Amino acid sequence: MIVAGFGFRESASLESLLNALAQANRSGAPIGLIATVTDKAGTSVFQKLARQLDIPLQGIEGDSLSLLPTITHSTASQACRNTGSVAEATALAAAGPHAHLLGPRAISSDRLATCALAEGKDP
Repeated sequence: MIVAGFGFRESASLESLLNALAQANRSGAPIGLIATVTDKAGTSVFQKLARQLDIPLQGIEGDSLSLLPTITHSTASQACRNTGSVAEATALAAAGPHAHLLGPRAISSDRLATCALAEGKDP
């Protein structure tokens, strides 16, 4: 199963999230789950994304993110969430213990959202 993990700013729009996903998933692989940190999973924009894509969503507890290796290292993500990439870490966490990233996070054109894909066994 492929999981799309997201990091995004408060001002991110549905278009920001969709653009980040499109940048990360240029091959058009089927996405089985979308994930982000728990406190953002309930935001209206993330809920809209799940509805539009008709894909289930999962919130990931922020304190677990620091344990996961990321390809990229954002100073903002490190300062706020104690991880190099929220998108990469949430994708890995949601995809399961033997998951691997399919590449580094992608950044939306407006720079308000990031998305990374991880592949793992069904959770």
